[in-house]
Amino acid sequence: MRRVTLFVNGTSKNGKVVAVYGTLSDLLSAASNKLGIRASSLFNCKGGLIDDISLIRDDDVLYVSEGDSFVDPQDEVNAVSVKPGAPSDWLTLNIGGRLFTTTRSTLVSKEPESMLAHMFRDKCVWGNRQDEHGAYLIDRSPEYFEPILNYLRHGQLIINEGVNIRGVLEEARFFGIEQLGDQLEAALKNTQPPDDHSPISRKEFVRFLLATPTKSELRCQGLNFSGADLSRLDLRYINFKMANLSRCNLTQANLCCSNLERADLSGANLDSGNLQGVKMLCSNAEGASLRGCNFEDPSGLKANLEGANLKGVDMEGSQMTGINLRVATLKNAKLKNCNLRGATLAGTDLENCDLSGCDLQEANLRGSNVKGAIFEEMLTPLHMSQSVR
Repeated sequence: MRRVTLFVNGTSKNGKVVAVYGTLSDLLSAASNKLGIRASSLFNCKGGLIDDISLIRDDDVLYVSEGDSFVDPQDEVNAVSVKPGAPSDWLTLNIGGRLFTTTRSTLVSKEPESMLAHMFRDKCVWGNRQDEHGAYLIDRSPEYFEPILNYLRHGQLIINEGVNIRGVLEEARFFGIEQLGDQLEAALKNTQPPDDHSPISRKEFVRFLLATPTKSELRCQGLNFSGADLSRLDLRYINFKMANLSRCNLTQANLCCSNLERADLSGANLDSGNLQGVKMLCSNAEGASLRGCNFEDPSGLKANLEGANLKGVDMEGSQMTGINLRVATLKNAKLKNCNLRGATLAGTDLENCDLSGCDLQEANLRGSNVKGAIFEEMLTPLHMSQSVR
Protein backbone atom coordinates (compact mmCIF):
# COMPACT_ATOMS: atom_id res chain seq x y z
CA MET A 1 0.00 0.00 0.00
CA ARG A 2 1.31 3.47 -0.95
CA ARG A 3 0.61 6.65 0.97
CA VAL A 4 1.00 10.24 -0.24
CA THR A 5 0.73 13.63 1.43
CA LEU A 6 -1.62 16.03 -0.36
CA PHE A 7 -1.59 19.83 -0.22
CA VAL A 8 -3.74 22.40 -1.95
CA ASN A 9 -1.86 23.92 -4.89
CA GLY A 10 0.40 26.77 -3.78
CA THR A 11 0.47 25.94 -0.07
CA SER A 12 2.35 23.62 2.28
CA LYS A 13 -0.10 23.81 5.17
CA ASN A 14 -2.95 21.58 6.32
CA GLY A 15 -1.82 18.61 4.29
CA LYS A 16 -3.63 15.27 4.32
CA VAL A 17 -2.16 11.75 4.17
CA VAL A 18 -4.09 9.57 1.71
CA ALA A 19 -3.74 5.92 0.71
CA VAL A 20 -3.29 5.33 -3.04
CA TYR A 21 -5.76 2.83 -4.46
CA GLY A 22 -7.23 2.17 -7.87
CA THR A 23 -6.96 4.77 -10.63
CA LEU A 24 -5.91 8.40 -10.82
CA SER A 25 -9.58 9.38 -10.77
CA ASP A 26 -10.01 7.54 -7.46
CA LEU A 27 -7.10 9.48 -5.98
CA LEU A 28 -8.54 12.80 -7.21
CA SER A 29 -11.89 11.90 -5.66
CA ALA A 30 -10.19 11.14 -2.34
CA ALA A 31 -8.28 14.44 -2.57
CA SER A 32 -11.55 16.33 -3.11
CA ASN A 33 -13.05 14.78 0.01
CA LYS A 34 -9.98 15.34 2.16
CA LEU A 35 -9.14 18.91 1.09
CA GLY A 36 -12.66 20.18 0.41
CA ILE A 37 -11.95 21.25 -3.18
CA ARG A 38 -12.87 20.01 -6.67
CA ALA A 39 -9.60 18.31 -7.50
CA SER A 40 -8.79 17.92 -11.19
CA SER A 41 -4.97 17.88 -11.42
CA LEU A 42 -1.99 16.60 -9.44
CA PHE A 43 1.53 18.03 -9.44
CA ASN A 44 4.74 16.79 -7.84
CA CYS A 45 6.98 19.07 -5.79
CA LYS A 46 8.80 20.22 -8.95
CA GLY A 47 5.58 21.23 -10.72
CA GLY A 48 5.36 18.19 -12.98
CA LEU A 49 1.83 17.18 -13.97
CA ILE A 50 0.99 13.60 -12.95
CA ASP A 51 -1.22 11.87 -15.52
CA ASP A 52 -0.56 8.24 -14.55
CA ILE A 53 -1.03 6.78 -11.06
CA SER A 54 1.95 4.43 -11.60
CA LEU A 55 4.22 7.50 -11.43
CA ILE A 56 3.34 8.02 -7.79
CA ARG A 57 5.75 6.59 -5.21
CA ASP A 58 5.24 5.86 -1.55
CA ASP A 59 5.49 8.98 0.69
CA ASP A 60 5.39 11.39 -2.28
CA VAL A 61 4.26 14.96 -1.59
CA LEU A 62 1.67 16.07 -4.16
CA TYR A 63 -0.16 19.33 -4.82
CA VAL A 64 -3.82 19.30 -5.84
CA SER A 65 -5.20 21.83 -8.30
CA GLU A 66 -8.75 22.69 -9.34
CA GLY A 67 -7.53 23.21 -12.88
CA ASP A 68 -5.16 26.12 -12.45
CA SER A 69 -1.41 25.93 -13.14
CA PHE A 70 1.13 24.81 -10.55
CA VAL A 71 2.03 27.38 -7.92
CA ASP A 72 5.26 26.79 -6.01
CA PRO A 73 4.46 26.71 -2.26
CA GLN A 74 7.87 28.28 -1.66
CA ASP A 75 6.45 31.48 -3.14
CA GLU A 76 4.00 31.56 -0.24
CA VAL A 77 6.85 31.11 2.22
CA ASN A 78 8.87 33.92 0.63
CA ALA A 79 5.85 36.20 0.76
CA VAL A 80 5.58 35.86 4.53
CA SER A 81 7.91 37.67 6.85
CA VAL A 82 10.20 35.07 8.37
CA LYS A 83 12.24 35.69 11.48
CA PRO A 84 15.95 35.62 10.60
CA GLY A 85 17.61 32.34 11.55
CA ALA A 86 14.31 30.47 12.05
CA PRO A 87 14.57 26.84 10.97
CA SER A 88 12.72 25.61 7.87
CA ASP A 89 9.79 23.25 8.54
CA TRP A 90 10.78 20.87 5.74
CA LEU A 91 14.03 18.94 6.01
CA THR A 92 15.73 15.90 4.48
CA LEU A 93 17.38 13.08 6.42
CA ASN A 94 20.15 10.93 4.97
CA ILE A 95 19.66 7.61 6.82
CA GLY A 96 22.41 5.17 5.87
CA GLY A 97 22.55 6.62 2.35
CA ARG A 98 18.78 6.76 1.77
CA LEU A 99 16.97 10.10 1.73
CA PHE A 100 13.79 10.77 3.73
CA THR A 101 11.97 14.10 3.38
CA THR A 102 9.69 15.08 6.24
CA THR A 103 8.69 18.01 8.39
CA ARG A 104 10.28 19.21 11.56
CA SER A 105 6.92 19.00 13.33
CA THR A 106 6.65 15.29 12.39
CA LEU A 107 9.93 14.56 14.17
CA VAL A 108 9.13 16.74 17.19
CA SER A 109 5.40 16.60 17.95
CA LYS A 110 4.54 12.90 18.31
CA GLU A 111 7.37 11.96 20.71
CA PRO A 112 8.65 15.26 22.20
CA GLU A 113 11.13 13.53 24.53
CA SER A 114 12.76 11.35 21.87
CA MET A 115 16.26 11.81 20.50
CA LEU A 116 14.87 12.90 17.13
CA ALA A 117 12.77 15.60 18.80
CA HIS A 118 15.81 16.95 20.66
CA MET A 119 17.93 16.81 17.49
CA PHE A 120 15.54 18.87 15.36
CA ARG A 121 13.50 20.99 17.76
CA ASP A 122 15.96 23.89 17.53
CA LYS A 123 18.32 24.50 14.64
CA CYS A 124 22.01 23.73 15.22
CA VAL A 125 21.54 22.80 18.89
CA TRP A 126 22.97 19.34 18.27
CA GLY A 127 25.42 20.41 15.58
CA ASN A 128 23.92 17.94 13.11
CA ARG A 129 26.22 17.07 10.21
CA GLN A 130 24.88 17.57 6.69
CA ASP A 131 25.89 16.19 3.31
CA GLU A 132 26.68 18.31 0.23
CA HIS A 133 22.94 18.61 -0.54
CA GLY A 134 21.98 19.74 2.97
CA ALA A 135 20.49 16.42 4.12
CA TYR A 136 21.11 15.59 7.77
CA LEU A 137 23.39 12.55 8.13
CA ILE A 138 22.30 9.79 10.52
CA ASP A 139 24.20 6.50 10.52
CA ARG A 140 21.30 4.06 11.02
CA SER A 141 19.49 1.42 8.94
CA PRO A 142 17.00 2.98 6.48
CA GLU A 143 14.99 -0.26 6.30
CA TYR A 144 14.24 -0.13 10.02
CA PHE A 145 13.91 3.67 10.18
CA GLU A 146 11.09 3.87 7.61
CA PRO A 147 8.40 2.29 9.88
CA ILE A 148 9.47 4.65 12.66
CA LEU A 149 9.09 7.73 10.46
CA ASN A 150 5.67 6.57 9.28
CA TYR A 151 4.65 6.04 12.92
CA LEU A 152 5.66 9.62 13.69
CA ARG A 153 3.58 10.78 10.71
CA HIS A 154 0.26 9.07 11.43
CA GLY A 155 0.63 7.26 14.76
CA GLN A 156 0.12 3.76 13.38
CA LEU A 157 2.67 0.92 13.49
CA ILE A 158 2.89 -0.54 9.98
CA ILE A 159 5.74 -2.93 9.13
CA ASN A 160 6.03 -4.29 5.60
CA GLU A 161 6.45 -7.99 5.03
CA GLY A 162 10.07 -9.11 5.22
CA VAL A 163 11.14 -6.39 7.69
CA ASN A 164 12.50 -7.79 10.94
CA ILE A 165 10.45 -6.50 13.88
CA ARG A 166 13.43 -6.86 16.21
CA GLY A 167 15.46 -4.51 14.00
CA VAL A 168 12.72 -1.86 14.12
CA LEU A 169 12.54 -2.31 17.90
CA GLU A 170 16.27 -1.62 18.28
CA GLU A 171 15.93 1.55 16.17
CA ALA A 172 12.99 2.73 18.29
CA ARG A 173 15.05 2.16 21.44
CA PHE A 174 18.01 4.02 19.92
CA PHE A 175 15.89 7.07 19.13
CA GLY A 176 14.12 6.89 22.52
CA ILE A 177 10.60 6.44 21.12
CA GLU A 178 9.09 4.72 24.13
CA GLN A 179 5.45 4.25 23.07
CA LEU A 180 6.48 2.67 19.77
CA GLY A 181 8.96 0.45 21.61
CA ASP A 182 6.13 -0.94 23.76
CA GLN A 183 4.04 -1.71 20.66
CA LEU A 184 6.96 -3.43 18.95
CA GLU A 185 7.72 -5.57 21.99
CA ALA A 186 4.09 -6.74 22.05
CA ALA A 187 4.18 -7.45 18.30
CA LEU A 188 7.45 -9.35 18.66
CA LYS A 189 6.02 -11.44 21.49
CA ASN A 190 3.02 -12.39 19.33
CA THR A 191 5.28 -13.63 16.52
CA GLN A 192 7.30 -15.92 18.79
CA PRO A 193 6.20 -19.48 19.60
CA PRO A 194 4.78 -19.91 23.10
CA ASP A 195 7.41 -20.75 25.69
CA ASP A 196 5.01 -23.03 27.53
CA HIS A 197 4.11 -26.61 26.63
CA SER A 198 0.60 -26.02 25.32
CA PRO A 199 -0.64 -28.84 23.06
CA ILE A 200 -0.17 -28.66 19.30
CA SER A 201 -3.48 -28.54 17.43
CA ARG A 202 -4.46 -30.55 14.35
CA LYS A 203 -4.33 -27.41 12.20
CA GLU A 204 -0.77 -26.60 13.27
CA PHE A 205 0.41 -30.17 12.79
CA VAL A 206 -1.18 -30.53 9.35
CA ARG A 207 0.68 -27.39 8.31
CA PHE A 208 3.95 -29.01 9.43
CA LEU A 209 3.08 -32.19 7.52
CA LEU A 210 2.31 -30.34 4.30
CA ALA A 211 5.58 -28.39 4.53
CA THR A 212 7.69 -31.56 4.96
CA PRO A 213 8.77 -33.68 1.94
CA THR A 214 7.45 -37.23 2.06
CA LYS A 215 10.99 -38.64 2.15
CA SER A 216 12.09 -36.44 5.06
CA GLU A 217 11.80 -37.57 8.65
CA LEU A 218 9.56 -35.37 10.74
CA ARG A 219 11.00 -35.06 14.25
CA CYS A 220 8.29 -34.67 16.88
CA GLN A 221 10.30 -35.99 19.80
CA GLY A 222 9.03 -34.74 23.14
CA LEU A 223 6.25 -32.58 21.67
CA ASN A 224 2.85 -32.18 23.32
CA PHE A 225 -0.15 -33.40 21.30
CA SER A 226 -2.36 -34.07 24.32
CA GLY A 227 -6.02 -34.35 23.29
CA ALA A 228 -5.31 -33.49 19.63
CA ASP A 229 -7.37 -34.90 16.76
CA LEU A 230 -4.87 -36.66 14.49
CA SER A 231 -7.35 -39.14 13.05
CA ARG A 232 -6.94 -40.44 9.47
CA LEU A 233 -3.60 -38.66 9.01
CA ASP A 234 -0.56 -40.17 7.30
CA LEU A 235 1.97 -40.33 10.17
CA ARG A 236 4.37 -42.88 8.71
CA TYR A 237 8.01 -42.86 9.86
CA ILE A 238 7.50 -39.90 12.23
CA ASN A 239 9.61 -39.78 15.39
CA PHE A 240 7.15 -39.42 18.31
CA LYS A 241 9.70 -40.61 20.85
CA MET A 242 8.76 -39.41 24.36
CA ALA A 243 5.90 -37.31 22.90
CA ASN A 244 2.71 -36.66 24.85
CA LEU A 245 -0.13 -38.25 22.86
CA SER A 246 -2.43 -38.85 25.80
CA ARG A 247 -6.14 -38.78 24.97
CA CYS A 248 -5.30 -38.23 21.28
CA ASN A 249 -7.74 -39.28 18.58
CA LEU A 250 -5.63 -41.45 16.25
CA THR A 251 -8.43 -43.54 14.76
CA GLN A 252 -7.60 -44.86 11.27
CA ALA A 253 -4.24 -43.05 11.36
CA ASN A 254 -1.30 -44.57 9.47
CA LEU A 255 1.51 -44.99 12.00
CA CYS A 256 3.49 -47.49 9.93
CA CYS A 257 7.13 -47.65 11.18
CA SER A 258 6.61 -44.66 13.49
CA ASN A 259 8.76 -44.39 16.61
CA LEU A 260 6.57 -44.18 19.73
CA GLU A 261 9.26 -45.27 22.16
CA ARG A 262 8.48 -44.06 25.70
CA ALA A 263 5.57 -42.00 24.33
CA ASP A 264 2.52 -41.31 26.50
CA LEU A 265 -0.53 -42.82 24.76
CA SER A 266 -2.66 -43.19 27.87
CA GLY A 267 -6.35 -42.91 27.10
CA ALA A 268 -5.65 -42.47 23.37
CA ASN A 269 -7.94 -43.90 20.67
CA LEU A 270 -6.06 -45.80 17.92
CA ASP A 271 -8.98 -47.91 16.66
CA SER A 272 -8.47 -49.32 13.13
CA GLY A 273 -5.01 -47.76 12.97
CA ASN A 274 -2.18 -49.07 10.81
CA LEU A 275 0.69 -49.91 13.19
CA GLN A 276 2.86 -52.07 10.94
CA GLY A 277 6.45 -52.11 12.16
CA VAL A 278 5.70 -49.56 14.88
CA LYS A 279 8.21 -49.10 17.72
CA MET A 280 6.48 -48.69 21.09
CA LEU A 281 9.19 -49.83 23.49
CA CYS A 282 8.41 -48.85 27.09
CA SER A 283 5.53 -46.65 25.94
CA ASN A 284 2.59 -45.92 28.25
CA ALA A 285 -0.73 -46.83 26.60
CA GLU A 286 -2.70 -47.56 29.74
CA GLY A 287 -6.43 -47.44 29.10
CA ALA A 288 -5.96 -46.83 25.37
CA SER A 289 -8.23 -48.30 22.69
CA LEU A 290 -6.56 -50.23 19.85
CA ARG A 291 -9.52 -52.18 18.50
CA GLY A 292 -9.07 -53.63 15.03
CA CYS A 293 -5.49 -52.38 14.61
CA ASN A 294 -3.10 -53.93 12.14
CA PHE A 295 0.40 -54.68 13.47
CA GLU A 296 1.16 -57.29 10.80
CA ASP A 297 3.60 -56.27 8.06
CA PRO A 298 3.60 -58.51 4.97
CA SER A 299 7.30 -57.80 4.47
CA GLY A 300 8.09 -59.42 7.84
CA LEU A 301 8.86 -56.23 9.78
CA LYS A 302 7.57 -56.88 13.30
CA ALA A 303 5.99 -54.36 15.63
CA ASN A 304 7.94 -53.94 18.87
CA LEU A 305 6.01 -53.21 22.08
CA GLU A 306 8.59 -54.62 24.45
CA GLY A 307 8.18 -53.37 28.02
CA ALA A 308 5.11 -51.29 27.14
CA ASN A 309 2.46 -50.47 29.74
CA LEU A 310 -0.77 -51.77 28.20
CA LYS A 311 -2.87 -52.06 31.33
CA GLY A 312 -6.57 -52.14 30.56
CA VAL A 313 -6.11 -51.62 26.79
CA ASP A 314 -8.78 -52.84 24.39
CA MET A 315 -7.09 -54.57 21.41
CA GLU A 316 -10.01 -56.73 20.35
CA GLY A 317 -9.81 -58.06 16.80
CA SER A 318 -6.29 -56.73 16.12
CA GLN A 319 -3.84 -58.44 13.75
CA MET A 320 -0.63 -58.97 15.73
CA THR A 321 1.23 -61.81 14.01
CA GLY A 322 4.84 -61.92 15.24
CA ILE A 323 4.41 -58.91 17.53
CA ASN A 324 6.98 -58.46 20.30
CA LEU A 325 5.23 -57.99 23.66
CA ARG A 326 8.08 -59.29 25.80
CA VAL A 327 7.86 -58.17 29.47
CA ALA A 328 4.97 -55.88 28.57
CA THR A 329 2.13 -55.31 31.04
CA LEU A 330 -1.29 -56.39 29.74
CA LYS A 331 -3.07 -56.69 33.05
CA ASN A 332 -6.87 -56.53 32.63
CA ALA A 333 -6.44 -55.99 28.89
CA LYS A 334 -8.97 -57.17 26.28
CA LEU A 335 -7.38 -59.19 23.46
CA LYS A 336 -10.45 -61.07 22.29
CA ASN A 337 -10.25 -62.58 18.78
CA CYS A 338 -6.73 -61.27 18.20
CA ASN A 339 -4.28 -62.95 15.84
CA LEU A 340 -1.17 -63.55 17.97
CA ARG A 341 0.51 -66.22 15.83
CA GLY A 342 4.22 -66.35 16.52
CA ALA A 343 3.94 -63.48 19.01
CA THR A 344 6.59 -63.03 21.70
CA LEU A 345 4.84 -62.88 25.07
CA ALA A 346 7.76 -64.11 27.19
CA GLY A 347 7.67 -62.57 30.66
CA THR A 348 4.49 -60.67 29.83
CA ASP A 349 2.01 -59.87 32.60
CA LEU A 350 -1.31 -61.29 31.30
CA GLU A 351 -3.09 -61.30 34.65
CA ASN A 352 -6.89 -61.18 34.15
CA CYS A 353 -6.32 -60.63 30.44
CA ASP A 354 -9.17 -61.74 28.14
CA LEU A 355 -7.64 -63.87 25.35
CA SER A 356 -10.91 -65.51 24.25
CA GLY A 357 -10.92 -66.59 20.62
CA CYS A 358 -7.25 -65.69 20.09
CA ASP A 359 -4.92 -67.51 17.74
CA LEU A 360 -1.79 -68.23 19.80
CA GLN A 361 -0.20 -70.78 17.46
CA GLU A 362 3.60 -70.80 17.94
CA ALA A 363 3.34 -67.89 20.38
CA ASN A 364 6.02 -67.73 23.08
CA LEU A 365 4.45 -67.39 26.53
CA ARG A 366 7.42 -68.64 28.55
CA GLY A 367 7.62 -66.96 31.93
CA SER A 368 4.41 -65.01 31.39
CA ASN A 369 1.90 -64.41 34.18
CA VAL A 370 -1.43 -65.89 33.09
CA LYS A 371 -3.14 -65.73 36.50
CA GLY A 372 -6.87 -65.22 35.94
CA ALA A 373 -6.39 -65.00 32.17
CA ILE A 374 -9.30 -66.17 30.00
CA PHE A 375 -8.45 -68.67 27.22
CA GLU A 376 -11.94 -69.59 26.03
CA GLU A 377 -12.78 -70.53 22.43
CA MET A 378 -9.11 -70.68 21.43
CA LEU A 379 -8.56 -71.19 17.70
CA THR A 380 -5.54 -73.42 18.30
CA PRO A 381 -4.53 -75.54 21.29
CA LEU A 382 -2.23 -73.91 23.86
CA HIS A 383 0.60 -76.35 24.66
CA MET A 384 2.25 -76.41 28.07
CA SER A 385 5.60 -75.90 26.38
CA GLN A 386 4.51 -72.40 25.46
CA SER A 387 3.98 -71.36 29.07
CA VAL A 388 5.86 -72.61 32.12
CA ARG A 389 4.46 -70.21 34.74
